[in-house]
Amino acid sequence: MLDQGVIPVVAGLFGLAIGSFLNVCSLRWPQDESVVSPPSRCPSCGEPVRWHDNIPVLSWLLLRGRCRSCKERISVQYPLVELTTGLVWAGVFVAHGPTLESLRGSVFLTVLLGVSLSDARFYIIPDQFSIGGAILGFLMAFFPGGIGWRSSLIGAVVGYGALWLVAVGGTWIIRRLFPGRLEEAGVDQAMGGGDIKMMAMVGAFVGVWGVAETVFIGSVLALLVFGPVSFISKRLIPLGVFLAVAGAVTYVWGQPLATWYLTTVGIRP
Repeated sequence: MLDQGVIPVVAGLFGLAIGSFLNVCSLRWPQDESVVSPPSRCPSCGEPVRWHDNIPVLSWLLLRGRCRSCKERISVQYPLVELTTGLVWAGVFVAHGPTLESLRGSVFLTVLLGVSLSDARFYIIPDQFSIGGAILGFLMAFFPGGIGWRSSLIGAVVGYGALWLVAVGGTWIIRRLFPGRLEEAGVDQAMGGGDIKMMAMVGAFVGVWGVAETVFIGSVLALLVFGPVSFISKRLIPLGVFLAVAGAVTYVWGQPLATWYLTTVGIRP
């Protein structure tokens, strides 16, 4: 039996390995490439990465961020994603202990990280993250102490439906107020289907109230952070990135934030 203090360390090491695979998924899935074949290779010269050069974080540091074969720089994204995922897994297991909730939370936050990476780079949220994540969230709802399968199912349906309504309404408003703006951006609707399916995944993990918090926080963040840039440059807002951040905030601090808000506006004494 592992000592309680060792479990987060083991979880963190496991998270590092998951982060290495997450890098591959977030880069290949949006381009409809297999994550199995070909094996990991240098993005510059195409040389396969040897096993001892594929150790999360450590190999990148030892190679000083360069390919062993062609000496071209390897993006710092790789070790950062690995380290972030490792810290996420370790942190969740510190917070919840050696429980199934720790596994559920770690998986959820890992999927959100993958969503943000894909959407930030490609403006695409692969179905493997959204639909696959929704299925995982629903199955993990059966875990003891989880949100329960009914709350998960309703959350997924409401998450999908809410974003679908926002997409339809947003498209209608933009076409009336800013004719031709969508066409200039190269799209035919205000929100992509990936964002809609992603919120089904979020709902499967955090339920209806979690969906409400995620949409609210994500929308505010998107408008404040990227809104001015989008208006000036006419670039689309990668909404999935902000919804992913909001989903993580909701999972970690959702209940305290809801309590604070209800107390502040005077709904609760």
